[in-house]
Amino acid sequence: MKKLLNYIIFPALLMGSIFSCHNLDVPITTQLTPSVFPQTADQFISASGPVYTALRGNWSTEYFFQQSFSTDEAIMPARGGNWFDGGQNMTMHYHSWTRDNGYLGGNWGWLATIIGTANQTLSILNTAEPAGAAKNTNLAEIKMVRAVAYFMMLDSWGNVPIDTLYGDFTPHANAPRAQVFEFIVSDIQRCIPYLSTTVDVTTYGRPTVYAAYALLAKLYINAEYYTGTAKYNECIAACDNVISSGKFSLATRDNYLKMFYPTNGPTSPGSKDEFIFAIPYDANSQGIYGRNVNIKARYDVPRSMGQVADGAGYNFFNIPYDPSGSASTLPEFYANFNDPNDIRNKQWLTGLQFRPDGVTPITVTTTKAGYDQFLNAGDNTPFTFQVNLTPNVVLRQDPNLFDCGNDEVAWNMGYRNIKFYPDATSSSRNQNNDEPIFRYSDIILMKAEAIQRGGTASSGASALSLINSLRAVRTTSPALGSITLDDIYAERSREFAQEGWHRNDMIRFGKFEGTWGFKTNNETYRRIFPIPTSALVNNPKLTQNPGY
Repeated sequence: MKKLLNYIIFPALLMGSIFSCHNLDVPITTQLTPSVFPQTADQFISASGPVYTALRGNWSTEYFFQQSFSTDEAIMPARGGNWFDGGQNMTMHYHSWTRDNGYLGGNWGWLATIIGTANQTLSILNTAEPAGAAKNTNLAEIKMVRAVAYFMMLDSWGNVPIDTLYGDFTPHANAPRAQVFEFIVSDIQRCIPYLSTTVDVTTYGRPTVYAAYALLAKLYINAEYYTGTAKYNECIAACDNVISSGKFSLATRDNYLKMFYPTNGPTSPGSKDEFIFAIPYDANSQGIYGRNVNIKARYDVPRSMGQVADGAGYNFFNIPYDPSGSASTLPEFYANFNDPNDIRNKQWLTGLQFRPDGVTPITVTTTKAGYDQFLNAGDNTPFTFQVNLTPNVVLRQDPNLFDCGNDEVAWNMGYRNIKFYPDATSSSRNQNNDEPIFRYSDIILMKAEAIQRGGTASSGASALSLINSLRAVRTTSPALGSITLDDIYAERSREFAQEGWHRNDMIRFGKFEGTWGFKTNNETYRRIFPIPTSALVNNPKLTQNPGY
């Protein structure tokens, strides 16, 4: 099996539990201590497991919601009161969030837990593990996971505390964003000499040297925004270190969608070629901290196309649960999918829906009132309709509560993304689809963008040739003759839908203050989030971000 539990962490999960915190300076404690564990070579490897378990925590759920519901990529309106969730989805969409938004508190605590767990594990292994190459690699990999967590904090909150010493539980003040940036870059550079260059089953789910270069490239492509100083040549150099390795390639057109199937992993079509660093998920594991699950189908599959409790619908995906169908995209984002020959279009459910034969309509039987509660109020006459996913989300019931209504018209509003294809083999809502943090296509697109923004081209590749190399395996349409930054932005939107990068992209391309859906707020200070109330209470030395 490809899953992380089999490769890295299961023995470690038995050794202790991780408790969440909302403050980088709150102790992270487990039963993992030098006196009881680890003592053998295998245990030294397993001891890093809690760090990877913590990383898996909110990535696919609350972190994705924070990154995507604040953009034009995704929206989760209420439907008859369902999914209002205290207004956290509404305020994400309107750009009216406060420091009490649930996503902010949960994700700060999640990332703090990764960092704290990494610091504790580094302290234990540095003391207990014998000196040598294996120890150096083990410690470097753990530091890289910590660097990923710090990058996510840097990107979301800007000014955050820097804490690398386990046992020092005194409160730390925020460091300026530029200082956090330099800390992460330096930490990665110190790790690089010790990280593995092997790319196979044995290193899957663990940071290799190429994951380090990918994270450096991501930092450098955003450096002008993060620090005020452009580092596009540094981004190109980091990308070239991945490209020149020859260890990765773009997935073929036939394998693009397979790359995200429940069967993906280090030996599967597409993902074995493109995944530089991925988070493995196992449908049979709930993990320790946070959700630790991939349950995308729960949110993305329309209720009318999953298992329906009353038998009124058609279970298109053969999933053994009722999906909520609560999340959808907005027309502004879907407009990027304007090439009919692009394989990436097939990650969407749009319009009238048919069974696999492409001919038989998928129908649902309800009542006229159940279909449209406003047009047919109180009419219980049976009514059968073909499922039709409409592009627009309309707040028909109560705009103040972000509510579309609780009828079939409402539940079928919005196009749906099924990139991480529903897992019919799972006995629960949890899926086996691994999720990439860094893919090779991101390396290609970051290099193209860095060149387009003024970096020096290398290895005979231009921004245009790089973009066309990607498009050659995604669409049968002719190559582009020229490109602009907006073309690169649209290409990134098509390529990385549902992968948690769109907020980062919108900010860098100057799109985050735009108008989409019901959102008109253009306050620039919202490019970073407020430090959540829970963190401020736990750490009185923190200073709230400007504007909040």
